[in-house]
Amino acid sequence: MASGGLSVAALWTEVNRFGQNGDYTRALKSVNKILQECKDDVTALQCKVVCLIQNGSFKEALNLINTHTKVLGSDIIIFEKAYCEYRLNRVENALKTIESASEQTDKLKELYGQVLYRLERYKECQAVYRDLIRNSQDEYEEERKTNLSAVMAALSTWEKASLEDLGLTETTYELCYNAACTLIGQGQLTEAMKKLRKAEELCRLSLSEDSDMTEEDIELELAVIHSQMAYIMQLEGRTDNALQLYNQVIKLKPSDVGLLAVTANNIITINKDQNVFDSKKKVKLTNAEGVEHKLTKKQLQSIEFNKALLAMYTNQADQCRKLSSSLQTQNPGHPRPVLIQVAQLCREKQHTKAIELLQRFSDQHPESASGIKLTMAQLYLVQGHVTKACDILRSIEEFKHKPGMVSALVTMYSHEEDIDSAIDVLTQAIQHYHMEQPGSSAHLSLVREAANFKLKYGRKKEAISDLEQLWNQNPKDIHTLAQLISAYSLVDQEKAKSLSKHLPSPDTMSFNVDVDELENSHGATYVRKKAAKVVGDSTTKEQGQGDFKKKKKKKKGKLPKNYDPKAMPDPERWLPMRERSYYRGRKKGKKKEQVGKGTQGATSGASADLDASKTASSPPTSPRPGSTTTAPSGVVPPRQQKPAAPGATRKKPQQKKKKGGKGSW
Repeated sequence: MASGGLSVAALWTEVNRFGQNGDYTRALKSVNKILQECKDDVTALQCKVVCLIQNGSFKEALNLINTHTKVLGSDIIIFEKAYCEYRLNRVENALKTIESASEQTDKLKELYGQVLYRLERYKECQAVYRDLIRNSQDEYEEERKTNLSAVMAALSTWEKASLEDLGLTETTYELCYNAACTLIGQGQLTEAMKKLRKAEELCRLSLSEDSDMTEEDIELELAVIHSQMAYIMQLEGRTDNALQLYNQVIKLKPSDVGLLAVTANNIITINKDQNVFDSKKKVKLTNAEGVEHKLTKKQLQSIEFNKALLAMYTNQADQCRKLSSSLQTQNPGHPRPVLIQVAQLCREKQHTKAIELLQRFSDQHPESASGIKLTMAQLYLVQGHVTKACDILRSIEEFKHKPGMVSALVTMYSHEEDIDSAIDVLTQAIQHYHMEQPGSSAHLSLVREAANFKLKYGRKKEAISDLEQLWNQNPKDIHTLAQLISAYSLVDQEKAKSLSKHLPSPDTMSFNVDVDELENSHGATYVRKKAAKVVGDSTTKEQGQGDFKKKKKKKKGKLPKNYDPKAMPDPERWLPMRERSYYRGRKKGKKKEQVGKGTQGATSGASADLDASKTASSPPTSPRPGSTTTAPSGVVPPRQQKPAAPGATRKKPQQKKKKGGKGSW
């Protein structure tokens, strides 16, 4: 008898009844009573582990398993142990537990597929699910197909793998959503958007059949689909629409911390260095608990990179350096943390340190040096060191023979007037394509550009080999033949004469051109006008009488008003006044005569009359000894002058009559 008066058999009956009803809390109490009577009962221990798992107590269940390892054995409860480790995010331990099983049951294979997916071993995970679908027939087949489609989407997105069509029918919105994610990984954005629209429609249709589901619950379920739609809009450059949809998802506050983190991160990437305050709020969502278990390594890495960039945009230099250094430690061969540090140094105008950092990373990780060297070349160009930038670009084996790189190098060397180096770049590129892709369009295009470049800078002798190669490829190219003859004329005139025989004759080179039509065409700068034909009766001209133009009458020029035809005109009249021989400059004190002008009413004429020094023979102010003071004839002495009458200097203007009859103030 057990405590409480119930037998062990009765307790097992309770455990069975509670388990069927899903009441695992009361079932656990009954199991504990059984274990008080039989501590090492294997069945009771198994039931207790199951009850703990159903109640979400994974840690307690795992401790119970580890405590009773000898009693339970290695294979009796191995699935429950692996499942607890998986739910506790001890994925590596769960993988070891599964692989240690002596027999791989179907439920272990299901868990094995989940563990491989979490470990991002997608190829192995795909094989597991394909085997399960092929060899099992039960009510979980649709869920297995959904998991397999998720694996295919991950392969397409993260590994860019080429996928085969598995023939999965898109009967549910989950399958349709995963198919859309696969298309996004393949770059088929338009088709992916159509799939997402279909997934949204299927989701609404299936959830609306459940009477317990509210509109808010449906929107929460659709949040992941809407977030993926916004991602496609962002990739297509419709950032405003994407931002609006992202914010709608954030406002719903879904329980999936992974969805919130990805959505917030994408909003930060749209904001960039703008709307920084909003980005600082959104970055908190990426730090939620459990995010690291919901996202892939590449997603987490991208979020950390964006945190470092946000610190740089918000002028948190120390924080930016700290985050980028931590990222470099975690990802020693990845170039992006170094580029973030270089960007921060450039914001601080420390270009030399930035170049040294790039050079050090390039030496340590030559496999990732291509992008780093391109950044170094850009920094050299910013500083004006064009030749150093060219040397860096020519050291990139992966790009140095690309047409775009060759064009950039030739342009920069031409800017530095280093024609020999530019020709050397073209020669090396031609040799590369001659070995790898002889006769290809890229090869012949480079030969053509090299020949034109040499001819442009007067290197006709060096252009001969290129022109011969082009002419041999196309003997009907008259333009190339003419260039070749011109080049040979400086080196070997006999060769030039022999080549000129290949030129077509003048008859074959003549073109049937209608001159009149050409002159009347749009864009002609000169058109020969024809005499208009006179329609009807017209007087016939006599033979020998030519046409004559009407002469226009010349208008007589206007003469000055004081023109005197008898007077000799000034021979220096065409010269500026300052350059004429009789110019004496402006008189000094001329401005002083105008002092009287102004609102006071005084005039310069009156001041000149009162100034005795202006008169031709003004008497001295004091009489000399032995002389008499007499006023000259016609001049009135100052003392005898009468003051001018008021108003004599200026007339008052006549006042206008005011309209309206209003009186003045």
